[in-house]
Amino acid sequence: MEQALRVLIVDDDEVDRISVQRAFKQTDLQISFTEAKDYAEAIETLGNQTFDCIFVDYQLPDRDGLALVQAIQQLEIKSPIVVLTGQGDEQIAVQLMKSGATDYLSKSQISPETLPQVLRNAIRIYEAVTAATLANQRLLENHALLVRKNQELRRLERQQQDFIAHLTHDLKTPIVAADLMLKLFHKEAFCPLSSDMHTAVTAMIRSNQNLLDIVNTLLQVHCYESGAKELTFMICDLWEIAQEVIAELKPLADEKGIGLKLSAIEQELELIDRLKIMGDCLELRRMLTNLIGNSIKFTDMGAVELHIGLAPASSSEDNNADACVIVQVKDSGIGMSQTEQETLFQRFRKGNHRQSGSGLGLHLVHRIVTVHQGTILVNSEPEQGSVFTIRLPAYTKDAQST
Repeated sequence: MEQALRVLIVDDDEVDRISVQRAFKQTDLQISFTEAKDYAEAIETLGNQTFDCIFVDYQLPDRDGLALVQAIQQLEIKSPIVVLTGQGDEQIAVQLMKSGATDYLSKSQISPETLPQVLRNAIRIYEAVTAATLANQRLLENHALLVRKNQELRRLERQQQDFIAHLTHDLKTPIVAADLMLKLFHKEAFCPLSSDMHTAVTAMIRSNQNLLDIVNTLLQVHCYESGAKELTFMICDLWEIAQEVIAELKPLADEKGIGLKLSAIEQELELIDRLKIMGDCLELRRMLTNLIGNSIKFTDMGAVELHIGLAPASSSEDNNADACVIVQVKDSGIGMSQTEQETLFQRFRKGNHRQSGSGLGLHLVHRIVTVHQGTILVNSEPEQGSVFTIRLPAYTKDAQST
């Protein structure tokens, strides 16, 4: 059997209360009625019972219906309210609806046809409003939860950044000290060394330097990602920087028995003196060192070639318009698949090759290129070598003046 709807009728006129009940009894609705004759009795009744709907007469002897509607809202009583009145004042209706009434009906319109419809509509509207309120509350709770989680993530990120900063600093100090000590051993500052000992110390110096490079790279990546990296922009001669990097890395290539050479892109031989960039010279040097060093690491036969040239970035007939410096590092190494290329510049990305390192070097190269408003692309196939192409905005006097 369907559970009866609980309805409270608040009206000081017994005839009107009976009229409402009679209209409902002529319908198929199952309703349990409770009566209250004035404001005070209605408040007392609402404190002891809950109702599916409340019908309130606007004209009550002690307080009017508007006051009762407002009191019901203040008490947070969750029931739809229909106000009944003997007069059709639109201004009163607006006030009632603003105060929390669900509907408004003139007593002259009470009938077995209108009352059930008003009751159903009131309950339906109330349920919709309640559902919307609960949904909004859940959204607010979820938003608050997301805010807290976001704050927690930022806190953890700050802790991670502090950890990396302290870790790199703590690691760097003993590595530098060990490097100095090993070099003194190599120079026989303490005692003569046999040939085998020289070889062993040389290997230790190289391993120690590799470890120092990793720590320095980690520190630089941390500086970029934490926003603590300070750059000093000036006019940088990329050709001059490239010559220094090649000279520095040549012994490493010679040790592997591979070639390492620098050349200008053929059609740009006469433009070598114009291969200048507005940037941080130390970072550009780090970019070339990491990129060429990476190619040397993964090349066992053949050569690593660095090509630098000047080309317009647009189709303009003026060769100085939008000019950019092109840097290409080409190797005959192991190459890589398309899948590997898609994640190549991600932080801590590690390849499957046995010589794969920390996965930070190329990520740092990408960060340096990006901060210099450039682009970097790679073209590679397994066992066919790789070509890295960097485009950086060339320095021009016109660009500087603007």
